[in-house]
Amino acid sequence: MASVTKRTLPSGETRWQVRYRDQGGQQRSRQFRTKKEAEAFETRTRGEMVTGTHTPDATSITVAEAADLWLQTCEGESLQASTLKGYREFVKNHIKPSLGSVKLSRLSRPQVVAFKTTMVEKRSRVTARKVVSALGAILKDAMMRGLLAQNVATGIRVESRRAEDFDGENETDSIDRIPSPDEIGDMLCAAERMWPLVMEVEGDDGEMVRRPTPWYPLLTVAAFTGLRISEVLGLAWANIDFRAGLVKVRRRVNFKRDLGPVKSKTGRREVPIPPMAVRVLKEWKMACPPTELDLVFPFWDKKPMHYNVARKQCMVPVQVACGWSKTRPAIEAKDGKKRRIPLPEVRYGFHDLRHFAASMFIDLGWNAKRVQAVMGHSTITMTFDLYGHLFDRKHDNADAMAAFESSVFGRR
Repeated sequence: MASVTKRTLPSGETRWQVRYRDQGGQQRSRQFRTKKEAEAFETRTRGEMVTGTHTPDATSITVAEAADLWLQTCEGESLQASTLKGYREFVKNHIKPSLGSVKLSRLSRPQVVAFKTTMVEKRSRVTARKVVSALGAILKDAMMRGLLAQNVATGIRVESRRAEDFDGENETDSIDRIPSPDEIGDMLCAAERMWPLVMEVEGDDGEMVRRPTPWYPLLTVAAFTGLRISEVLGLAWANIDFRAGLVKVRRRVNFKRDLGPVKSKTGRREVPIPPMAVRVLKEWKMACPPTELDLVFPFWDKKPMHYNVARKQCMVPVQVACGWSKTRPAIEAKDGKKRRIPLPEVRYGFHDLRHFAASMFIDLGWNAKRVQAVMGHSTITMTFDLYGHLFDRKHDNADAMAAFESSVFGRR
């Protein structure tokens, strides 16, 4: 039977102590500053003892340890390597530094809310949403293992901003920025000028060799299809229908340069491409070296290309050529090594080209369901979360109201 008693510490301060025996008969105690807190703990402990879910502080593991157990669970579920990598980064970079030392038995809902608030303030809303969701999954896994009585993160999530919350130029949230058609045109013109489809470069032996250069066609495909860069790098020639002007998305390349299927059923899709992109791809096919994997954009070793190679050798240089870059200060290396010169800071990444394509699809008048299908979103909700404000812009309220009025009064 649990009991609540008042204690006076040697310092003169008052504490309220809860004494009880756990499921194993072990005597336990815990002190609180107020009687209300002590009684609430005593009531909750009684219920947990009945259900067999009570975990005393002395035997409770920390959030960091629970996170490691959750990652083991994820590894056993055959998730995509990139998904596991993201989960590990959430745990290492965000959850452990903030909450890792807290015992599960002492983790409170206000602490989780404070963690969520900090994430929203310091990180993008997309990152904050994923990290808070990962914390909830960690606690859910701990409950399934019998290490936690209740998931204090239940119902705590980072909501997407609605279209009416956006204002002015900074109206995108999970979309950091969308290139304009003029900017995409500048990038493609610069790429065509900088990189002929075949270039002479210095080989490993010092001799000049002719090497195919994929950057102009790669940028063209990324900008006009809205494919994820992993899907662009996994494209097969067999999945491009030149006559119909379609790209069939079936494969992707992960961060380990492994080629595999797309992540979900909705990822398998067909995306139309304009005549200009068809022409560029036909020209590139003549120069592209054949590979066993039938890759449209292979690396020089005829294996799948890593995303960082495309970023460093294509996306950054083309924006430097457009005059959109800022140099970053060199990073001092330790142990007498040379200073590391970071890549210049540029406006856009490959994912911004994906957002550009989606915005163009919407400007063409495509409805949300078609945009969802072409972009490969798992739900229509995701499409509206990302691009709902763009759909709103397509509606001319004055014209709509005039048509509404005409339909009612035009018959008179």
